[in-house]
Amino acid sequence: MTVANIVQGIWAFSATGLIILVLLHSPKGDGIGAIGGQAQLFSSTKSAENTLNRITWALTVIFMGLTVVLSAGWLPK
Repeated sequence: MTVANIVQGIWAFSATGLIILVLLHSPKGDGIGAIGGQAQLFSSTKSAENTLNRITWALTVIFMGLTVVLSAGWLPK
């Protein structure tokens, strides 16, 4: 298993996670609360929305960064 394969796996995971998290966002600001109740993990809906936003942004940065690295061919094959 090469470094390029590992990076491609992380890239695919971040793409899938990003798609799922974007679909969890509600256009009306309801967020996770609209899915069927508030998650037990979070103390409030606002906290859940903030956490969802942070994770989404983190995955966006990872995805975009790895897209540049993979498309530029900077990794050894």
